[in-house]
Amino acid sequence: MLSLEVVLLAVSNVDRSLAFYKDQVGFNLDVDYRPTDDFRVVQLTPPGSACSIHLVPAVGGAGGGKFFLVTDNLAAERERLLQCGVPVSACTHKDPAATWAGGFAPGLDPQRRDYASFAEFADVDGNRWILQERGYRAS
Repeated sequence: MLSLEVVLLAVSNVDRSLAFYKDQVGFNLDVDYRPTDDFRVVQLTPPGSACSIHLVPAVGGAGGGKFFLVTDNLAAERERLLQCGVPVSACTHKDPAATWAGGFAPGLDPQRRDYASFAEFADVDGNRWILQERGYRAS
């Protein structure tokens, strides 16, 4: 059995990215270890996730990553991020969902089906985060 536990995320400025992910997006800071000026480990984990990110200095440019974050309430998570100053796109959904071939329509999936609704944001280096809904339960 294998499990993905850490993804390296290339950033142009570790301190700026640390502030973005911790203070705006709401990731938990696991480690900020700097025993020397030339060595630093910064690890953050999205709340409830088994996979973390390591912020690493970019070599030759940053901003090429594309990552998925799954939430059980896309509308609420989008609103939370907007309130924290993160510019999040409007929600879209697969259209038609049953025979999806890459098309999208505005808004949440009317039936709130798993993996059918999306929104996205970019970090300070242009890495793209796709929010995807799974497990929505109307309250």
